[in-house]
Amino acid sequence: MQSKVQQPEPSSPAAPAQADVIDVERAEAALVEHYPRLVRLAYLVLPPGLGRNRRVLTAHSVVQRALPRGRTAPAPTDGGDPGYAYVRLRVLRSALEAGLPLRRAAWPKRSQLPPLLPQVWGLRLFPKSGGADELALDQRLSALDGPARAAYVLRGLERLDDAAIRTTLTAAGRTAEEAAAAVVTAAGIEARPALLGSPEFDPCSLHARPTDLMRRRQHAKAGLAALAAVVVCGALLGLPGDSWGPDGAAAPPYARNPAGQAALDPGKLTRVEPTVWESSARTDFSVWPARGPLAGDQELLRRALAVWARPGESVRVSATPGTAAGAPPGPAQLLYAGEVDDARIVVLYDGLRIVRYAEPKDGTSGAALDFARVDGATTGQSGAVVLDRSDGNVRYLTAPWVTGAAVRDLLKPDAAPLKLSRTADGVTSPFASPAVSRTCTSWNALALTDASGTRLTSDLGELVPAQLTSGSPDAPHDSGPADWRATACSLAAARSHGVRSVNSWAYAQQPLPEANGTADWVCTRAETWQGGSPRTLTLFRTPGAATAVVAAKSETSPACGSRDPLVLAGVRWKSRAGTWYLVAAGSKQLNSVSAAGTSVPGNLLAVRAARGAKVSLKGSTADGTQVNTLR
Repeated sequence: MQSKVQQPEPSSPAAPAQADVIDVERAEAALVEHYPRLVRLAYLVLPPGLGRNRRVLTAHSVVQRALPRGRTAPAPTDGGDPGYAYVRLRVLRSALEAGLPLRRAAWPKRSQLPPLLPQVWGLRLFPKSGGADELALDQRLSALDGPARAAYVLRGLERLDDAAIRTTLTAAGRTAEEAAAAVVTAAGIEARPALLGSPEFDPCSLHARPTDLMRRRQHAKAGLAALAAVVVCGALLGLPGDSWGPDGAAAPPYARNPAGQAALDPGKLTRVEPTVWESSARTDFSVWPARGPLAGDQELLRRALAVWARPGESVRVSATPGTAAGAPPGPAQLLYAGEVDDARIVVLYDGLRIVRYAEPKDGTSGAALDFARVDGATTGQSGAVVLDRSDGNVRYLTAPWVTGAAVRDLLKPDAAPLKLSRTADGVTSPFASPAVSRTCTSWNALALTDASGTRLTSDLGELVPAQLTSGSPDAPHDSGPADWRATACSLAAARSHGVRSVNSWAYAQQPLPEANGTADWVCTRAETWQGGSPRTLTLFRTPGAATAVVAAKSETSPACGSRDPLVLAGVRWKSRAGTWYLVAAGSKQLNSVSAAGTSVPGNLLAVRAARGAKVSLKGSTADGTQVNTLR
């Protein structure tokens, strides 16, 4: 669920008008106070062609250079803070200049060059990824020119009216005609001020990924080689002869390395035949055939491999936690290439990762590269791959052994499944995805049917949907929709964490005091592809409640898992008569539970306890093993 970043209201609702002067101290105070807002404004106005990493650094550089060059400067006044109005105008002018084309007859503007400061070596920085709405808005703004982008941002972020926007753009160096045209263009785009405040456009809250490690290593080796060559040349100037010694055991550069060259050759991609999976001992991504109408498009495949090896600054790169985003180690396996919605898609597999390359149909600007770790995938975890997300919908490529696909709403398990049509290549029709939903009025799961039965998976915002299972952690089985009726909304806690499977275990039922019915205790555990950072929740559901509430959670505990199938949790609960109790339940292995000076046999406990009282809850098994609450 995408959180909305609350931004302070701009100091001025109107355009700046010329007044007296402002001193540098006042401008600096305004810059420091509104720094995150000014950097966001610069980031949104800067040309998208710079790439997200350079846009982030340029946005910070532009704002940090917005102070007056002298001790004072003419101050625009608009009824608000003249210091803020001044630095905002300077930021806007520099951001617009960055989008101007370079000319041979004129010196480049400072903002048209890469920023001197700040600089980050060895890392690529980019804002947190948003949902489908943020992506759609970013693509729409990318199609605008600088003044139109600025007009949209000034209206949505700064809350200026049209007259103030025209005045501000004119003060920033645009002509009156350009300013008027920009306002008209911006008015034609749906106003989404809340999206402009989202983490997608926040260059102060960043993800960090390494730069191209192979290319960086090559550059380091090249620099050392050049330095060594200079030293050797100097030494050889005084020696007779003009021949060089042998290279010894040195390997050739990566560009001439056979494995590296083969990895970039679309002709060397592995293409599995369509019937291999039928006789294979394995049913995972390694036996998926090459499919799609563009599987023979050598130029498209060449671009996909080149971007994988050397993603440019304009490429959006994402990877699930614990997934390396480096170049291919050798020739990969082609799974799919084709046009999906408004993009050309290539899906590749290198034995450890699924890699998805996407580019617009009308060019290569705005390409995306996504990585997902899938080593050790089982049949249920390799049944589908996300091909495309658009307008809140998701479309999958299904495994060759899948005979049917349907959508099941986990919150309405009794409803009939919605059958999904599929192309001959196994591409499903789109349906609403829960990965970007901000509410939990429904939770659509993908049901895949093959010769062994039907399995449920859920889109958690990554390339490979998570398998849903139920039952005791030491013997989980494929889930049915009814297993998730009350706990499906808890899957939101596992979004975008590299989750391979989520198990739901109804570990106890508890009769509530004062004949208030029977409560259910459920433990859900999300296992990740990297093996660590499991997301474990214990949930408590009272009679008649539509959904369960979270009683406890942990990201480090082995509890509720195959290694430690023990769990204990408690909550404060108020009866219909208004009495507060501490109710607790553990897995069946517990033979006693104690709290508030009371110890009871078995795995269930209910004692009166004031709502705010601090109570220590513990359990034990027959062999004396102590069990603490999940934390």
